Amino acid sequence: MKVEKFVTGIISTNCYLAVNEGTKQAVIIDPAACPGYLVSHIKDEGYKIEAVLLTHGHFDHIMGIDGFLEEFPVSVYVHEDDEDVMKDARLNQSKTYTSGYTYSGAEYLKDGQTLELAGYSFEVIHTPGHTKGGCCYYVRSENVLFSGDTLFQNSVGRTDFVNSSTEDLIRSVRERLFVLPDETYVYPGHAGETMIGHEREHNPYV
Repeated sequence: MKVEKFVTGIISTNCYLAVNEGTKQAVIIDPAACPGYLVSHIKDEGYKIEAVLLTHGHFDHIMGIDGFLEEFPVSVYVHEDDEDVMKDARLNQSKTYTSGYTYSGAEYLKDGQTLELAGYSFEVIHTPGHTKGGCCYYVRSENVLFSGDTLFQNSVGRTDFVNSSTEDLIRSVRERLFVLPDETYVYPGHAGETMIGHEREHNPYV
């Protein structure tokens, strides 16, 4: 798997392309602001987008969905517990930073569900805390985790929102993520990449 990162939007959100280099099939994780250069890159490379995976429903991760789907009409997936966040501009913070944005066309996932996409198995790990429906996508065969705003490099996601919980977030990281192999590469929703082994030893928040 080739992972390509694009930093977009007003909060510098990480958007990822997970690409099968053999088939050119790809999945996009958190399209964020969906800038034109991202769309152009996908077309130039001849990638065949199979799905949009959302780690949670906050505006800086979802506002590019409509524009992206105009170019690549595929299914959008998010954990079922973030349905209200997706559909409420106050809860997804878009009312605070923009004129507001919602999206109601997603397909809803459950913890433990596996999506077969681009030749890989994406395992859904429900990690509530930052939002109720925050989740991570684990590709076991590639030692890759897309952690959204649950786990960052030497940090964790914010828990000062209406539907956030510090206790839940810490439990999610310790019990759902730190049980993964040390060599698991972590691609977070903001800032730089890290590894599970490093975070288990050095993350000051957990």
